[in-house]
Amino acid sequence: MHPCSSVLHLLLRCMRGCCRHTRSRVPRRLRRHVSYIRLIFKSLYFNSLTNSDVVTDSILEPVFWMVEVVTRWFGMVFVFLVVALTSSVVFIAYFCLLPLVLHTYSPGWMIWHICYGHWNLVMIVFHYYKATKTPPGYPPKMKTDVPFVSVCKKCIIPKPARSHHCGICKTCILKMDHHCPWLNNCVGHFNHRYFFSFCLFLTLGCMYCSVSGRHLFIDAYNTIDEVSQPPYTYKDRMFHKSVIYMWVLTSTVSVALGALTLWHALLITRGETSIERHINGKEAKRLAKRGRVYRNPFSYGKLNNWKVFFGVEKRSHWLTRVLLPSGHAPYGDGLTWDIYPLKKDMMPV
Repeated sequence: MHPCSSVLHLLLRCMRGCCRHTRSRVPRRLRRHVSYIRLIFKSLYFNSLTNSDVVTDSILEPVFWMVEVVTRWFGMVFVFLVVALTSSVVFIAYFCLLPLVLHTYSPGWMIWHICYGHWNLVMIVFHYYKATKTPPGYPPKMKTDVPFVSVCKKCIIPKPARSHHCGICKTCILKMDHHCPWLNNCVGHFNHRYFFSFCLFLTLGCMYCSVSGRHLFIDAYNTIDEVSQPPYTYKDRMFHKSVIYMWVLTSTVSVALGALTLWHALLITRGETSIERHINGKEAKRLAKRGRVYRNPFSYGKLNNWKVFFGVEKRSHWLTRVLLPSGHAPYGDGLTWDIYPLKKDMMPV
């Protein structure tokens, strides 16, 4: 037994020596990277709470990082595109379509187009400006008595209910819905209404341009092949191309943005944000396996959710706060959500 034990002991010492000799040849900087990668790999299965979502998020972390960097750096480019494309449609409407309306339409239709077009334009400009310039709301950095549900792993500060961390803004957002690159801003508690109203009125404006300009588009499309022949001039060719450009752009935006607006309208009806839709869905499935039903604690009923969202307290607010520009603040401070403990009709309007 002794010779065998001695041989095994010598073999183990030789193997340790070889490992140390090989480890000493590796540069210290490279060893740090190898150790860090090994630590990351071990973190995927460090405890029993790890699931497929955690593993997927860890694997896709480089992709998320690239998206955050690109969105952060190109935020102003997206804002410029929104302003430029909207301005181009307004320019065509004023210098190409408005003279046509004044010369061919009846006084009634003329008043309708001028009033509705300018009202829609004012609503779009107002809500887009407010959505980009209004901070979404941030949790307090200092210690307070505000109740919280967790601690942010990146900000290392308490997170109130409905708050989430935005990797692009590098901070937590109150009642975060998502980070909108077209606003170069997060959509949160204090600017959520401005974002939705901008989407709604821009969709209505694009639908208005698409429907009212469909006959002009058909005429311009049918004559575009004949513009090289007289009596068409350079001004006529530019008019036809402008009408085609405006109709294609507004029709495309009305379909794409209309679908997004309907999705957010459904979320508002349910009293949840885009992030909460994902979280609530997972929670509903988890409770369904136990034979229980999940109920959203932040939903006050379909109609009341809209009243809370728009800040409607009386009947006149449907006009002054929904159909006209209004800079009123939303309900609550975004930190606590016990302002409406009852599920009945809170505002009988």
